[in-house]
Amino acid sequence: MNELVKSLPSPTLPGLHLPCLDTHKGWLFKWTNYLKGYQRRWFVLSNGLLSYYRTQAEMAHTCRGTIPLAKAHIEVGDTCHFVLTSGGRTYHLKATSEGECQRWVSALQQAKANATLLVHHSDDSGDETPVPQEDRALTQGALQSLATKLEDLSTCNELIGKHGAALQRSLSELEDLRGPTEGTDKVKAINERATLFRITSNAMINACRDFLDVAESHSRRWQKALHYEREQRHHLEETIEQLAKQHNSLERAWRENPTSYTEGDASDENEEAEFFDAVEDAPSFITGASRSVDSSCVKYISFCYLKDTSGTNQMQLRRTRRSRIPDKPNYSLNLWSIMKNCIGKDLSKIPMPVNFNEPLSMLQRLTEDLEYSELLDRAARCDSSLEQMCLVAAFSVSSYSTTVHRTAKPFNPLLGETYELDRLEEYGYRSISEQVSHHPPAAAHHVASERGWTLWQYITIDSKFRGKYISVVPLGNIHLQFHSSGNHYVWSKVTSTVHNIIVGKLWIDQSGDIDIMNTTTKDTCRLKFSPYSYFSREVPRKVTGVVEDGEGTAHYILSGTWDDKMESAKIVESSRGCGGSEGKQKTVYQTLQPKLLWKKYPLPDNAENMHYFSALALTLNEPEDGVAPTDSRLRPDQRLMEAGLWDEANIEKQRLEDHQRMERKRREAQANQLSLSYGCLPLLSGQEVESYQPVWFEMRTDENTGEASCMYRGGYWEAKERQDWSHCPEIF
Repeated sequence: MNELVKSLPSPTLPGLHLPCLDTHKGWLFKWTNYLKGYQRRWFVLSNGLLSYYRTQAEMAHTCRGTIPLAKAHIEVGDTCHFVLTSGGRTYHLKATSEGECQRWVSALQQAKANATLLVHHSDDSGDETPVPQEDRALTQGALQSLATKLEDLSTCNELIGKHGAALQRSLSELEDLRGPTEGTDKVKAINERATLFRITSNAMINACRDFLDVAESHSRRWQKALHYEREQRHHLEETIEQLAKQHNSLERAWRENPTSYTEGDASDENEEAEFFDAVEDAPSFITGASRSVDSSCVKYISFCYLKDTSGTNQMQLRRTRRSRIPDKPNYSLNLWSIMKNCIGKDLSKIPMPVNFNEPLSMLQRLTEDLEYSELLDRAARCDSSLEQMCLVAAFSVSSYSTTVHRTAKPFNPLLGETYELDRLEEYGYRSISEQVSHHPPAAAHHVASERGWTLWQYITIDSKFRGKYISVVPLGNIHLQFHSSGNHYVWSKVTSTVHNIIVGKLWIDQSGDIDIMNTTTKDTCRLKFSPYSYFSREVPRKVTGVVEDGEGTAHYILSGTWDDKMESAKIVESSRGCGGSEGKQKTVYQTLQPKLLWKKYPLPDNAENMHYFSALALTLNEPEDGVAPTDSRLRPDQRLMEAGLWDEANIEKQRLEDHQRMERKRREAQANQLSLSYGCLPLLSGQEVESYQPVWFEMRTDENTGEASCMYRGGYWEAKERQDWSHCPEIF
């Protein structure tokens, strides 16, 4: 790795005269973990970077980590200890004597001062890549617009203060009135001042709204640019890290046997054994080097790429998924005229036009739970069941991040409707779901992953319209089992509420508790989704949780928001504090620094005109060859709505619902005829018919929980391979 750094061009800063950056070397003890404690390492301080190695001999080929000192915090402890904090990481170091400790601290402080001066000069020198003129103009225009709106807000604030004070004086004078004539004049004056106050307040509100719109529009553009830069930096870091590892392996193998060495004989075992310390600190070193990779590095990377691909002869090309759908038309509709007679009714029984839908079915919305399936891939590789629980909890929260702007209603699937999602090539899983009941609406879902896990769920929906809001309560459990450990997790969903149905802007909230149980180890996690409150000082959409083992001992604290990210912090100490409700003592936890478990992906460009679909959601209704004739992709009213033909979609939706009602009456007639033939009473009006049997799922008792659940019986993917859909009903 040091050879790589030496090959990178050093920046030349004209006119800058810094003190000589002498190299300082020596042995220090570095804290590694609670099992191994302090470990002896060889440290080298040079050019504002503190690098460390296991031995002096390693300096020629393997750096274990590098700490940039420009923004580091140096804290001196007792008995030869000192602490370095840099880039969000903390390093506990110990010298052999107090004198040696003081020499290291002095050298580090001097190196930090020199590195800080170097950074400041680099920032002010103007040698960085110039900002494109177009981006600079856009940024300046945005800042100017924001400044103008801010001046409007200041003016409105000043006027509101003046008019408010005048209105208060008039009210005080009104209390001291004695004659009716005088009272009439005073009331008139108060009305005038109240009118001025109302006008100014409205102006203030409009100015605030304009300011917010400008800020949000430019914030989205800057966030996208920042996300792109982060992705590019991340890819470069990974490439350089892989390059360094391959370079070290080749060099080591050549030194061991230079005569018989051929490309591709490097030992993986040696690489794993000697890279023990490097993983945790490598990114900070690579970040510093990634800005100045010269052409020789690019050539070497290309060589490694060609060498790796030559063994496989050719790379399998992945299918390119679509990244956009037609823009949503601007249709206006009087919601109150449709909903006023439906208060208190089950939402699934209300005939709704497609204007209130999004062009996805409920089966596809269930499949969207897999947006962050990589969390389960990571969890499958965990050795600790408690760390695995943290990732499972983050996955359960991540499924709500796609709903933050999605206030439209998904299509109610027709009875027997199915939806498949085959992502074996990209993400290693295949998903199949089926609508197994119409009233109440119920869906069964099964996902099998080649990366070590299986997920299934049987969900029914209880939805009510309450006048001002709609509440949707999912009933049923989600099951997740990991193949290697056998750990079986069970949890349910929280309540979703859509507010401002009649007046105002629609917005959605998630509230309630999720109790996750590992039925194998009895580990638990309770996640609390805090409901939004106007008077609360809490962060909106807040989620908190505690991970406990089977004995009830807490090990991790989870925190974050369901629309952005989740973090976990390991508990190192707990104590009983004062306070709490109903006289109960509150537990106070002391934790390590939190670690990021999950972060939401940014929405695609133009998402606001594409129903706020995520990148995965945009692909869910993409036409696919060979799917079952009952697949949601083939539903005609949904396809027409996606294409923007909403009038035609409403006509087709009515036709499908009429066809479904006729099929239900036919099953009722068959059931009545069968009942009469056995001397039983006929079905009453409105009584559900239980004669429908799902094609790909069946009711079974879960071995772990003992509950009745609709589980996958198998056969779908085999039928797809044979293209044998003879068992599928005709529903479209």
